[in-house]
Amino acid sequence: MKFVLRYPLVTGTFLALLAVVAMLAAGHEGIARVAASAYALTVAAYLAVGMARRLAGGQWGIDILAVTAIVSTVLVGEYIASMIIVLMLAGGTALEDYAAGRARGELTALLERVPQTAHRERNGSAAAGTPTDGQNEDVAATDVEIGDILLVRPGEVVPLDGVLLSDSGSFDESSLTGESLPVERSAGDGLMSGSLNGEVAVRMRVTARVEDSQYSRIVALVKEAADSKAPMVRLADRYAVPFTALAYVLGAVGWIVSGSPERFAEVLVVATPCPLLIAAPVAFLGGMSRAARSGIIVKYAGVLEQLSRIKTAAFDKTGTLTYGRPALVGIRTAGSRTADEVLQLAASAEQYSSHVLAASVMDAARNRGMAFSSATEATEVATHGVRARFNGRDVVVGKPAFVAEWASGVTEAKLTSGELAIYVGAGGEFVGSLVMSDPIRNEARRTLGELKALGVGRTVMLTGDALATARHIAEEAGLSDIRAECLPPDKVEAVKSLPDRPVMMVGDGVNDAPVLAVADVGIAMGARGSTAAGESADVVIILDDLSKVASAVRIGRRTVQVALQSIWIGIGLSVVLMLAAAAGYVPAIAGALTQELVDLATILNALRALGPGRRRNRRKAAGSPGRYGDVAGIRRTRGYRDTGASRWRR
Repeated sequence: MKFVLRYPLVTGTFLALLAVVAMLAAGHEGIARVAASAYALTVAAYLAVGMARRLAGGQWGIDILAVTAIVSTVLVGEYIASMIIVLMLAGGTALEDYAAGRARGELTALLERVPQTAHRERNGSAAAGTPTDGQNEDVAATDVEIGDILLVRPGEVVPLDGVLLSDSGSFDESSLTGESLPVERSAGDGLMSGSLNGEVAVRMRVTARVEDSQYSRIVALVKEAADSKAPMVRLADRYAVPFTALAYVLGAVGWIVSGSPERFAEVLVVATPCPLLIAAPVAFLGGMSRAARSGIIVKYAGVLEQLSRIKTAAFDKTGTLTYGRPALVGIRTAGSRTADEVLQLAASAEQYSSHVLAASVMDAARNRGMAFSSATEATEVATHGVRARFNGRDVVVGKPAFVAEWASGVTEAKLTSGELAIYVGAGGEFVGSLVMSDPIRNEARRTLGELKALGVGRTVMLTGDALATARHIAEEAGLSDIRAECLPPDKVEAVKSLPDRPVMMVGDGVNDAPVLAVADVGIAMGARGSTAAGESADVVIILDDLSKVASAVRIGRRTVQVALQSIWIGIGLSVVLMLAAAAGYVPAIAGALTQELVDLATILNALRALGPGRRRNRRKAAGSPGRYGDVAGIRRTRGYRDTGASRWRR
């Protein structure tokens, strides 16, 4: 019944064809001819109206062939063939919808799991443990506020971002990150909305409203992607004029040579345009779904075509080529302070900072079991540092020039390549510095090698860090073109000036949003990064894995390849059938049925875009990382990252 209501033309044509066959069986050929001809001409008139509207809007279409084929078969008395053509056209729409539904399966799967309700504790402060159902109320997810405590039952989707209150829990994050293995979380760890709870009920505290939660952001991206159109989808219109002209010429030649107008109709029957109309949309939807399955959200189908032609790849450094979470590698003391005292002072002040380095300092202090002091007042100066007052004494942390404004005796630390220093002052005196290092991602060199193999001839690093630090990372990654000490406007100008286009820019953080927007293709690393970066980018990589950049280019190339193959398969088969029909070897009814097989072959080939292709199978056989890459490395580096302009750099 759903099919009947959704595709009334298919149902009506099928029933009409059965009625015509019944009339013929009963010996009423004249009535059957009139009924079939009237029905077919009515459908042709309907198609002609739509064609006229598109032509008036300046859009040439190839449905003129379908209209001509229906009219010509009726005129030469091939009314059964005309009915089959109508059925084929109507069925082509149903086939396209089926193929498109299968192709966008990974996209719609995300949308179907949007959390609608939440189990909220009535008092919001129940004792530790799992509360009973009587202590909870079911509310709409949109009514939950930050700080509310929720119960997530076994097998339920986490409705909003939050922090785990229970001792431990196991969560399936595959729909968000692509990682197939369940992730173990302990008390205090962050939870992503959209992840699936395991076999034990857990409690969590909400840290973001629905509209700001991880899953809602991904769903917004997916909706935008699912509704997009690719420039290549309109490729059929480019072939419309020559394909139509060829069909008419072959039909006319067949008519002239044979002297029979039936030849003209027979040629047009096999020239119907379904393969051209179906191939590209199905292939692009398949490519987008394939990307989503790999943890890559492509916002617009047209981006896949751009990805297939990338010639230059530009990368931010912090959080892109590196993990973006510098680790403490040393503490330099000054005066009578011990190393632990310097770290404790710095961490206490850094808890009032939003910079990524502040999180690294606090992590280092927590790992040593240190407690943070509470400040009576605190002020952060963006890109410079933070000042906090503890028991009437100021503690300043940040760049050396900033610390020198509040403390005397500041001396810059001697650093090696790849290191940076955070300076600490307390009570008006310089007390020491923390030496940090942000290591390069394990997959960075391999990713750049894969991009080169895919035809990306030029790779560039654009960073706000000093040249010495940038050069150290570039040498490890295998980059030769370095643009250091770049402010956001400098990055924009650098991308605009790159000669080999299209240019792909990969980055994260608020400071990368302008350059991601101006690049031919902007790729944001990690959906947990800056919202501004995700909104400006054309592609968002959910999984914190740089190798997905190469995967995105590979998927783009394969999608375009499959789309073009499908289009040319449809054109090639149609041309062969037209030549055969012009020579008199394909009767009208047989041609109409054969054309349906051409449609099916085109769709099946276009659906190949859902698969990885041969290259991936060879990689897996060689023992390289599988679908989700280095799972252990991903777990180690997972966490909220907010990378702005480099605050402390050498």
